[in-house]
Amino acid sequence: METEKINPELASRLEKDGVELDRVLRFLDDLNAGKFGEQTGGGPYTVPDIAHPSILDIPSLSSRTMSLREARARFSELGIPVSPESLSGSSGGNITFSRTALETIGTYLYPRTAFGFLNGGAASSYADIKKNSALSDDLLVAFRTEFDLMAGLCRGKPKGITPAYINEDGSPGYSFQLLKFRMLLAHKARYAALAGTVPDLLLPAFQMTSVHTDGAIAAAMRDYAQDPLLTGLAGKLGCAPVDIRTGVQPMMAAITHSSEGLPRRVFDRAYGQENTGLPIPGGHGQNFEILAPVYRELHKKGIRYLWLGNIDNMGYTMNPVMLAVFALSGKDAAFETAFRTPMDIKGGVLVAGPDGRMTCADIGPAIRAQDVLAFEAAGKTILFNCGIGLFDLDRLVPQLESLPYRIPLRITDQDKDAGLYAQAEQITWEIIGLLDDPLFFAVHKTERFIAAKLLMENLSTSLPRTAAGVSDIGGVSLELNRGLERLLETEYLLRKSGNRWIPAE
Repeated sequence: METEKINPELASRLEKDGVELDRVLRFLDDLNAGKFGEQTGGGPYTVPDIAHPSILDIPSLSSRTMSLREARARFSELGIPVSPESLSGSSGGNITFSRTALETIGTYLYPRTAFGFLNGGAASSYADIKKNSALSDDLLVAFRTEFDLMAGLCRGKPKGITPAYINEDGSPGYSFQLLKFRMLLAHKARYAALAGTVPDLLLPAFQMTSVHTDGAIAAAMRDYAQDPLLTGLAGKLGCAPVDIRTGVQPMMAAITHSSEGLPRRVFDRAYGQENTGLPIPGGHGQNFEILAPVYRELHKKGIRYLWLGNIDNMGYTMNPVMLAVFALSGKDAAFETAFRTPMDIKGGVLVAGPDGRMTCADIGPAIRAQDVLAFEAAGKTILFNCGIGLFDLDRLVPQLESLPYRIPLRITDQDKDAGLYAQAEQITWEIIGLLDDPLFFAVHKTERFIAAKLLMENLSTSLPRTAAGVSDIGGVSLELNRGLERLLETEYLLRKSGNRWIPAE
């Protein structure tokens, strides 16, 4: 479909709203030609046993055994500068790496690893007072002063550059993104202590922003590059405070409702106005397309592994043990799943389809909530998708051309104030269902998945004693707060001074 065939007034309005019209028209051509993978029902589902060989219980993992021959081959292929035997004794043709040895192996892999985050979301719904009051009116009353302060710092901004927590004295904490950069510098220091050097390419970061958030994020990163929270550590290492590559996701456009039949077209009657479209996000599954140039560039420079997760998950940090286990496994990808808690009522859970292939099924659309509860009642361990993936670029890069067509495309009809239209999006984690033999890490939520979809959750986790006095959520918040404080100390190198978190150095 050619741009010239779109009404000029419609095209102009969409482009002003950040829609890349050529991309939308190519998408429609491919959609109408049937090139995209379709979402399948997949069920009935079962829950895989926690002892499944593709599921590793990370909190209880004390060692990892493999053949000595395979270990030597992997060490050689990955350029690990020590021998397997120097880290552990071998017996009967096998070698067992302790957790400490795995941490050393993973740290040696830092020059071949990149760390990325999905960073396109705005904080509008996050700080929306109606959405937050729906969680708990009592909590909103208890936290009204703190809520108003934090909401004022969040509204109109990308979520990644808003405070990741609030101090006990009521002051806002450091932002999600600033802390991610500090965490990466801390891990670069671990590598320097182990290897005695800091290579030019060491744990580079990458991100996918959106056309509406990129400007504010870029401005914040310029400030971060001068922030003492980063410059002190970077100066000691002799590296840049901020090392990041960015892909910018444009807006998509709503398409015609299924009732209008085929072929699908650009929706052009928003709010009953002729030649008026509706810009909508395309879903973070587009990262495999938007970030493809970044992935290829990193791969050419020698990066083999990359982490991908959400900027607003404080538990999403580098983990050398998981990196080592994944690298030694030789598998395509690994995904983190947390032991489900009563708070986890939305999102994806790890399931197996009739063919035994494991995937994540969303509670509600793909698997009924009562079925999940029934599995738990039967003694099954339910693992919840943390939204963290670890990929092997040797396997991923050759698939980048085809992945946008293979990841299931979700097209949902909408009946809203703007009218009858349809929305198309792809979910990053639906790549799991395309893999023959992925690896899954079972982790504790309080260690790897501290993410707040609403500002009230952030406040409850930061100030759990206040929350505990007025809501049942407070009990869970106490656990999450303990996890948050451990992370602030061990991963983000902060210490508590009085009622405020400050740099540890």
